[in-house]
Amino acid sequence: MCGRYAASANPDDLVEELEIESDETGGAVLPDYNVAPTHQVPVVLERPPRSDRSAPPVRQLRLLTWGLVPSWAKDPKIGSRMINARVESLFDKPGFKRAAAARRCLVPADGWYEWQTSPTALDVKGKPRKQPFFTHLAGGDRLVFGGLYEFWRNDAVPDDDPDAWLTTFTIVTGPAEPGLDRLHDRMPFVVPRERWDAWLDPARTDPDDVRPLLDPPPPGRFEAYPVSRRVGDVRNEGPTLLEPARREELVGVVDPMTGEVLG
Repeated sequence: MCGRYAASANPDDLVEELEIESDETGGAVLPDYNVAPTHQVPVVLERPPRSDRSAPPVRQLRLLTWGLVPSWAKDPKIGSRMINARVESLFDKPGFKRAAAARRCLVPADGWYEWQTSPTALDVKGKPRKQPFFTHLAGGDRLVFGGLYEFWRNDAVPDDDPDAWLTTFTIVTGPAEPGLDRLHDRMPFVVPRERWDAWLDPARTDPDDVRPLLDPPPPGRFEAYPVSRRVGDVRNEGPTLLEPARREELVGVVDPMTGEVLG
């Protein structure tokens, strides 16, 4: 799964790297090294501009809320339970299948956090100790998660109310690749650069045309290392969260790449 990640890029860099035509964030993007559900974060999508819905799609950078709220939802709180969408059932789940066909997006990130359950160590409550890891592309490049987005209309307010529409997204996940499965059995679906255009294409709506885009790339693209347990508190923020944990902090931790027990 993916329940926490880091996103520190500024909009100018994203505009260049992802060939964005329209930055709709209004300069409101700040680095977030501890992105959690309900946070607003930059997301890339393609659709006609707001000023002319009949115009061709434009690649846009927008601030969306993490936790997808389907258009038919009665209560937007459902979004807190829909932060991830399993790749195996995208076109089967009522909350995801329409977005998977027509509203796909890219979610820029530095990498993601995952908590490893220790096979040997217990915490003070007698439960298996959990150690956070940060996973990123081995070459250090920025990555993008495959995502889905949706619009939800708040019928309790008029059309001109700023809260009339809520735009939300979810992150697609798949089985963890070898090595990373020592952290968790799931991982975010990281879209290879050569698939970015096809993934964003709103005209690609046939599920049979979308499914090949979800094929897992060859393993071995990622590195993971333990980080401070401070990341577990969403109130903690800053680039120090990405620093490797000190050796003396590690208790019953398994190196995901080698299987060695650390600490």
